[in-house]
Amino acid sequence: MRHGKKFNHLGRKAAHRKAMLSNMAGSLIEHKRISTTLAKAKALRVYVEPLITKAKNNTVHSRRLAFSKLKNKYVVKELFETVGPKVGDRPGGYTRIIKMGRRFGDNAEICYIELVDFNEVMLEAQSSSGSGKKTRRRKKKSGGDSAAASSAAAATTAVAADQVVDAAPEVVEQVAETTETVTETVTETVETVTETTTEVTETVETTTTEVVEDITPADAPPAEEPKAEEPPADDAATDGDTSDEA
Repeated sequence: MRHGKKFNHLGRKAAHRKAMLSNMAGSLIEHKRISTTLAKAKALRVYVEPLITKAKNNTVHSRRLAFSKLKNKYVVKELFETVGPKVGDRPGGYTRIIKMGRRFGDNAEICYIELVDFNEVMLEAQSSSGSGKKTRRRKKKSGGDSAAASSAAAATTAVAADQVVDAAPEVVEQVAETTETVTETVTETVETVTETTTEVTETVETTTTEVVEDITPADAPPAEEPKAEEPPADDAATDGDTSDEA
């Protein structure tokens, strides 16, 4: 059973996980920065920082302990001769994780993990900006200082209140003048809109009258006159026969 085993197994067996972390630790010590997933970087930080702490004490025993983890004598030499002396004054926190978003494909979080003391750009930026971390804590003041500060604040508040009271009438007059100006402007705008509407209405009516007058009855087709009715031919023939008989 795995009681109490809360570390990330990274989906690997124990031997595979140890070999991978050993290889990644060697790459980090050699190149000072590597790119990997966020989960592996967090596991690597726990694995490599105790080795860097051992590198502060350059003894045969420390070298043998480091070699048992790294399995590479060139990486052990780099660790004890380059990394150890540079981080000697730092009491821990030798690595930094910089998140870089997510990877296309499996959407895994990727990041850079680097040795803090070997990022020259950030070190120059910190040195140019001044000292390191700044606190915002305020020093406690004595009783006399606090009383003096309270009296000074009260005096300042009273002066400010007097200035506000003196400036109140002027502010009221300015507000009244601004209100009158706005009212006059609104009235003029309404009158202008009314005049414009009336002119447009008159123009439309005039145009409509002219169009109606232009349409005359002569343009309509002439009405057809009714034709005179002709007597039927049978009646005429009947009249002829009657006259002959007579």
